[in-house]
Formats: sequence, structure tokens, C-alpha cells
Amino acid sequence: MSGRMTILAKFVSPARFVASRLRKCSDIEWKRCIIALVQSRQKSNTDDHRFLGFDKYRDLEEYFKRRLKATYHRFSGSPDCSLVYGCDHVYLIENDAIYRRNRRQAGVPEQVLDLTQFDGWEEKTKSRRRKRRQSSPWSVQRVRVSPLESHLAATLTTAEQEEQRCVVVRLREKNTVPPKIIHTLDNVFSFEWASEDALFFTSVEDLRSTEVHRLDLSSNPNTITSVYKATCPDVFVEVALSRDRQILTINCSSRTSAEVFVVVLAASNLEPLLVQTRQPNLLYHVEHWRNWLIILANTGPGLEYQVVRTPLSNCSTASWDPVFTPTPGTVITDMDVVGDHCVLVTKTPANELELVVVSLTQPGQGYSLQLPSWVCAIETRHPGFAENHRVLEFLISSPVHPPVLYALDPEEGRLLSGAAQETHRSFIVTRSEARSQDGTLVPVTLLHSGPLESLKKAPLLVHVYGAYGRDLTMQFSPERRLLMEHGWTLAYCHIRGGGERGLSWQRQARMEHKHKGIEDLQACLLHIFSSGVSSPANTVLTAYSAGAVPVGALCNRHPHLVKAVTLQSPFLDVLATMEDPDLPLTVEDREEWGDPLKNPQHRQAISSYCPLHNITPQCYPSMLVTAFRGDARVPLAGVLKYTRRIKEAVDTHFGGQPRPENTPQPNVLLKVRRGESHGRAGDLQRKLEEEVLELAFIYRELGLNPPASARRRKRREADPR
Repeated sequence: MSGRMTILAKFVSPARFVASRLRKCSDIEWKRCIIALVQSRQKSNTDDHRFLGFDKYRDLEEYFKRRLKATYHRFSGSPDCSLVYGCDHVYLIENDAIYRRNRRQAGVPEQVLDLTQFDGWEEKTKSRRRKRRQSSPWSVQRVRVSPLESHLAATLTTAEQEEQRCVVVRLREKNTVPPKIIHTLDNVFSFEWASEDALFFTSVEDLRSTEVHRLDLSSNPNTITSVYKATCPDVFVEVALSRDRQILTINCSSRTSAEVFVVVLAASNLEPLLVQTRQPNLLYHVEHWRNWLIILANTGPGLEYQVVRTPLSNCSTASWDPVFTPTPGTVITDMDVVGDHCVLVTKTPANELELVVVSLTQPGQGYSLQLPSWVCAIETRHPGFAENHRVLEFLISSPVHPPVLYALDPEEGRLLSGAAQETHRSFIVTRSEARSQDGTLVPVTLLHSGPLESLKKAPLLVHVYGAYGRDLTMQFSPERRLLMEHGWTLAYCHIRGGGERGLSWQRQARMEHKHKGIEDLQACLLHIFSSGVSSPANTVLTAYSAGAVPVGALCNRHPHLVKAVTLQSPFLDVLATMEDPDLPLTVEDREEWGDPLKNPQHRQAISSYCPLHNITPQCYPSMLVTAFRGDARVPLAGVLKYTRRIKEAVDTHFGGQPRPENTPQPNVLLKVRRGESHGRAGDLQRKLEEEVLELAFIYRELGLNPPASARRRKRREADPR
């Protein structure tokens, strides 16, 4: 739900972080790997294509570009949480600017920030013969407005870099002075207004956020002072506002422990107050209600999350009083305090999402609300300063179901839909479990059209992650919707290492137990096939970042289980990365992957599954690997080395024995893009290019023909010749 209260992964680095000095692979290494890949392609018996063999996908790319653009356009009116509500205005982002409109009066929106006025704006041309237009490379990431709307702060980023720039704008006063940028802050990660003139923010250096600063706009000149600085090397720091905007929290979290400070905004000095000192294996997140703190802490049975409360005046663990403890098998994934109620998003033993409402005035009183069975994701909208804080608005969606706005009045127990729902009858969500090698039942979510018994020949796209206690991303995706409309089945394997079944689900596949996630993935695939859904010859496996570890390991051990693989910003060289103690974030990630330098068991475990170090000559699935040259989280050198070794292993395998008839050599393709992004590109145009290439790749590798458009089908039916 709300960004401030989601489980630990939202407070720490959300994916594999690596040293900034490895952000840019040397030109020599980069060119050497590219040359080796091209030479390897030329030596093979497959078709000779220029620049890593992408030419063969061009026609399909053109087709999917048209179809995907149309799909994005079709769902462009879906509700989202991008609007920001102030006392008197609503703020919205459009093109290269931020606008606001009066909430009580109709009229033309007023521009408050023009992105083209920054250094680095560029002029783009589509053609010398076309009219030139000016465009900004910057895009808005987050907007915060001060309580009385005197100031606005926004973080901006570009497609070429990951660091964010925060700009502070003095807004128009009585329609006499135009909005003006009064301050610029570089490398800002999180920020919130503590008062009309005080902005708290954290900055990032080498992908680590360790210090909180305060910008004071009431002084002349403006001053910046340090509020808090973490001393532990594995801590990530973030600031956030409570939902009622009465306290600001400073969240200092590592992978396995947390420490939170609160700043009471009604106090004149705005000094941080420690809630509870850091303790090993204690994780907690804080909300506010009246003079109490409502805390989500892993103090429940099995060190899982439960809700406790404590007086703001005495908030150490000795005063924590349980408010709600979920039943065994039910997991709390998020929390909001709405009026006099605590609203929880929980995941049931059947892997379904539901809402649990707990009274804060009458402990022990509460109720649960069922959501539609197709719901796979929930996103909460923050209330504005003048809005009703006693109603919770949120969006529900799935990978193929566009967002639907809902409103919950916890006092009345009413759950209302704010918009007409799309008909979802043709899309079915089936949840089941696969039995892993050690007997553990692993959740699997299938999205499909028609009964399972009719899907034997259906193409299948399988998603997996399984790291850092993070759930698989299952929000709406126009690309996934297009695949479903084309007859695909989508599978989501919730393997251990992720957070789908609580904190213990991650603990079971950390460090020397990482192999369990790989075994889970294999079990999920076999379970899907045995259920009568698809087959290895029609299956594509896709993963992002650390999700590439179980995928790469599976391809080394059981390459016959899938036909093709797509990897985005993949983490593939676990051993070399964790062996380098000079990387500033290696210490933090030892809690996830282990320490191969000091612990022989950890080294042996990593060596047994590391995708890069277990490549052998065999027939691998076809692979499309996408990386960014300046990605600071995943070293490009490891991605290049992995791709080169896979290609060499495939060439060795097919070069040393006769090739069976109708067994083409798999394609291994690497796409290196400019910029410092991690995962999908930042702007829509580049994102479309990546998705279009992925669609073209999986269709060609599975030997599929894209369905004809409705117009072409009618033409064929009218003229059967």
C-alpha cells in the first residue's frame, strides 16, 4: 500500500547494489566482449546477422510496436496515484511540466515548474525536414507540497542517469509573483516537508543513503544542517510522513534489523525521538494515531509481523502492547492507520489478498473484507491536507487487469468502487502449490483464458524473483495484457527468498540455503506442466536483477525445461561480487548471499549455484539479455562475461557433435543500452522499445506467428482465397 509502510524491502536498497566504481565497464573490456560475441556468431552454423543477430526480429518489432502502442493508448485513462493534493490545489504532471489547478474553481491549470529550464535540457529532432521541438530529458519522480502550499519540492531524473535532483519551488503568492526555483539539491533519495519552511531529506552516495539533512527556508541565507547520520555500514536511511501528517519518521533499516526515529511536527524544535534502539533480528515500521504509535513489528510467532501500539511518551519495546496477530499462514504485507482503525493488507494461506480492519479504540474488535479473486496488487493513494483522512482510497489490479479505484470507510465497513469495472470474465486467476524437493509447498499463480485442460499447447511466460524478501511485481502491465489477448498463459512462481509467505519465506533461502529457491523454481515448472498447461517447448522464463540467479542456475542444471529466457539487468556473477570487500554495498548484501571470504560454507554454496561459474557445454535455451552500461547495481562486466561464456558453451556443444534434425542452435543476444538505469528504461519510448524487442524475441524463438488484426481477419473471411 503506502510507500512509507511497506515491508523492509521498501526501506533498503530494493535490488542488487554494487560499487559505483564499477558503474562503467572499461571500453577495452566492453569492446573485447562484443568482438568475442560477434566472432563466436560468425563461427557458428547459424545465420550470420549484423550486431548480435537482432536483424531477424525487425519485422516482428514493427508489428508489436503498433500493437503495444495501441494497447497503452487503450488503457491510458486508467486511474493512478500520481495526483498530489494540497489544501487548495491539485498538482499533476503533464509532458515537461508540473501544473496545478484550484480544487474549487474551474479554469486553466497553472504551470508551477517547467522542466526545460534546467541545465542539460536538449533539443531533439525527428528529422531535418520536420518541425523542431524543444524537449527536456528530465522526468518527475516524486512531488511533495508544504502544508500551506508556500513551497513545492520535486525529484527529477533522466533516462541516462539514476541519481535524482531535487528542486524546491516557491509557489505563486496572490497571483503576483510567478513560481520560482529557490534551491536545487543533488542525489536526493527521499524528502518530506516537516513544516512550511523545513524540508527533511536523505541523499545518496555510492548507492547508500546514510544521512538525514534539514533545509531551512526561513533563514537568510537558507541553511542545510545534518539531523542524523547512520554509523552501521549496512544501514539504509529514508524519511517519511505518517498518514495523518503528525509525525515524520526517520527509518534506518538493514536487511535484518531496524531503528526508527520520530519527529513530532507540532513541536517547535523538530528534534528526532528514538523509538527503539537497534536489536538483532528486530524489524519494525511506525505509524501514528492520536498520542500513540502504531507499530508493525516482527515480534509475532515465528518472528513474523504483528501490530502493536505504544504511548508516544514511552515507546520502547517494554511498552509495546499487541493489537493484532494474524492467524498461522496469514501474512501482513502492509499497514495504514485510517481514522480510529488500523487497515492491513494480508495474504491468506491460499495466496489471496484481503483487507483486515482492526479497531484502535476497542482492541480485539475488527473484521475482514474480501477483494475480487483476480486481485494481485494493491496501491494506496495518500490523502491531501484538506481531504478526509478517515477514508482509504486504493487501487487494485493484476498483470492483466487494469487498476480499479476503491474507497474504504473503515468506520462503516463500506467498500465502494469509484469507477466502472472492466469485464474480467475472459481472464482467470488460478492459484495452486508446487511441492519442492524438501516437501515445501510453493505458491504458483496462473493467469489464463479458458480451462486449464485446454492450455496444453498454449505459450507460457513464467516470472520469478526470490530474493531480499520482495514479492514478485504483479501490477498491471499493458505488455502482459497484450500477451493474454494473444492466447498466452502467464505464470508467477513465488519461490523462497521472496516475501510472499512472510519473513520466514525469505529466511529459508538466504546465504547457504539459496539453492532452495532454485529447487522451488524447478518444482513450479514441473507442477505447471503436469497440470496440463503448456510444455517446455512453448515456455519462456523471464527475470529481473537478482531474479536472474535462480533462472541462470536452472538453465545450467535443467536447460531442457524452457525454450527461451529473457533477463533484464541480470545479477549473474554472485561469487566475484561477494568476494570484493571494497564494494560499499557488499557488506549489506552478505545478509542475503553470505560471505565467501570468511565462511567456507557460504563460498561452497555460492560456487554451487552461481550462474556465471557453472556454465558447461550444452544446449542452452535461447537468451535475450538486456543491460545498461552505467548500471551501478549490477556490474556490466559480469553480464558481458556471462553472455560470452554462454555463447561459447553453445558453440562448443554444437561444434563437437552432429546436430539433430529440426534442432536449431539457440540464439544468445545481448542488448547494452546507454544510461545508469537498473531494469526497465525510465521514459516510455525506451520502455516500449525494450518491450517490443522482448515480444519479437519470444515469438520468434517459440516459432509463433502473431495473430492477424481484426481487419485482416475480416478480409480473409470475406475472400477465402
